[in-house]
Amino acid sequence: MEKKKVWVVGHKHPDSDSICSAISYAHLKNAINKNEEVEFEARRAGDVNPETAYVLERFGIEAPELVLDAGSQVKDIKIRKTEGVSSHISIRKAWDMMKDQNVATLPVVNTRNKLEGLIVTGDIAESYMDVYDNETLAIARTQYKNIIETLAGKLLIGNEHGYFVKGKVVIGTATAEVLKDKIESDDLVILSDREDSQLLAIEENCSCIVVSNGFGASEKVLEAAKEKEVVIISTPYDTFTAARLINQSMPIKFFMARENFTTFTLDDLLSDVKKTMSEVRHRDFPVVDDDMNYIGMISRRNLLSFDKKQIILVDHNEKSQALDNIDDAEVVEIIDHHKIGDLQTLAPVYFRNQPLGCTGTIVYQMYKENGVEIEPKIAGLLCSAIISDTLMFRSPTCTPVDKMAGEELAKIAGVEVEELAIKMFEAGSNFAEKTVEEILNQDFKIFHAGDIAFGVDQVSAMGKKQLDEVKARLIPALDDMIAEKKIDMIFVMLTDILTESTDLICGGEGAREIASKAYPNATGDDSLWLEGVVSRKKQLIPSFMASIDA
Repeated sequence: MEKKKVWVVGHKHPDSDSICSAISYAHLKNAINKNEEVEFEARRAGDVNPETAYVLERFGIEAPELVLDAGSQVKDIKIRKTEGVSSHISIRKAWDMMKDQNVATLPVVNTRNKLEGLIVTGDIAESYMDVYDNETLAIARTQYKNIIETLAGKLLIGNEHGYFVKGKVVIGTATAEVLKDKIESDDLVILSDREDSQLLAIEENCSCIVVSNGFGASEKVLEAAKEKEVVIISTPYDTFTAARLINQSMPIKFFMARENFTTFTLDDLLSDVKKTMSEVRHRDFPVVDDDMNYIGMISRRNLLSFDKKQIILVDHNEKSQALDNIDDAEVVEIIDHHKIGDLQTLAPVYFRNQPLGCTGTIVYQMYKENGVEIEPKIAGLLCSAIISDTLMFRSPTCTPVDKMAGEELAKIAGVEVEELAIKMFEAGSNFAEKTVEEILNQDFKIFHAGDIAFGVDQVSAMGKKQLDEVKARLIPALDDMIAEKKIDMIFVMLTDILTESTDLICGGEGAREIASKAYPNATGDDSLWLEGVVSRKKQLIPSFMASIDA
């Protein structure tokens, strides 16, 4: 039985803490989990930045799978495993299968399980009601095996795997003289047990004889049929019934929908599926993979009851920073170190929020509390998260608990804090190989104060020279970023880790005024120099909120 997946995921535009804490907490949850039907898996809500990529590579950990939406998907609902059928089966067999399985739609697949089309009860009803001429059976390239199955018959002689592809269907109830004028080469003839009529049909080069009323054929007839490769079938039905049923032996490929039918994939969001289903008058819909391999069927009733995705949020608790459609998911836990945000849940959840410098510190504490040994690789991830979020213990958000945890984790991981920090920050400040969009999005968060929505990106480096170079590239791109994110203003913190100061770029109407009001002693022409400001969470955002509310 496939286990229920619970995602452990950080915020959009993830930083090292967001990804490293998600991986580490998922590992802890699996270690203490007593429910064998549940498995915890780390996910990420955005691209891995260079600093985090360095950390993951150094400690030999693969990046979590990327997810952008928390909405329920087709994979989250029950998919009916209606078996795919060949396009060669008869209309009659398709109808029998529908009755046996209590379905209204059969998926038609080829030998490689690729979806070729759909056959529905409406197609079968139409085939029964339409009037077909006596050549349609051949036009449909009907296999003799289908005719045998449809007429509940048995093969007396010939190849049942052959196909009736030329000629017409003839009802042989007339005298031999009249019958001779009716039968042409390659015809299929329905006859009784009259030997003279059977031999006559063979002499006229018919392709198949159907003998009604359960009668057979004499040795003389069978020898003649063998010589001319004529197929002879015996059916228990009378001539009238056999003539009425025989068109039901035509293959479904003659009637099935080959195009303009709607399919879904496992990753399609149910919100999109509902909309599509409301616009299309079909009862059932096939589910396929990206290569059109058939998986199963779903219908509207499958959308009435399904399990929402279960998600644990780490390093955030604001809706704007969470996965898209987070309201469609079931948030079961929140582990964070930021201010309480606007995220709402339908039921009480385990919410652990501590005034620490890093979510990784909280996860470290939880390992200790649960008596779970921290593996060196996990210790390396958590230590890196703490180094990143506290700027190697220099940020005002850093507490003695963070520093103690970081140093203890460094010992377990077998690393030197300063050496690891330098390598991480160097990897993260290699701006030459990044586009402006990548730099602006690598640690970007949106905040709200009253009616104002503003974004703050933080770019850190080990020296002012690197920051000055990237500053010139970022300023012209701010207006486009504001439009893309649909916010009122944007701020970029160019943080010098060594001098513990920030050069603040402001974009958008009123942005510089808000920043200047928050930091009246700041100076600068195209930016504001904020001495001693390195923390977005503890220094910049509280000052901005107070400035906007004042």
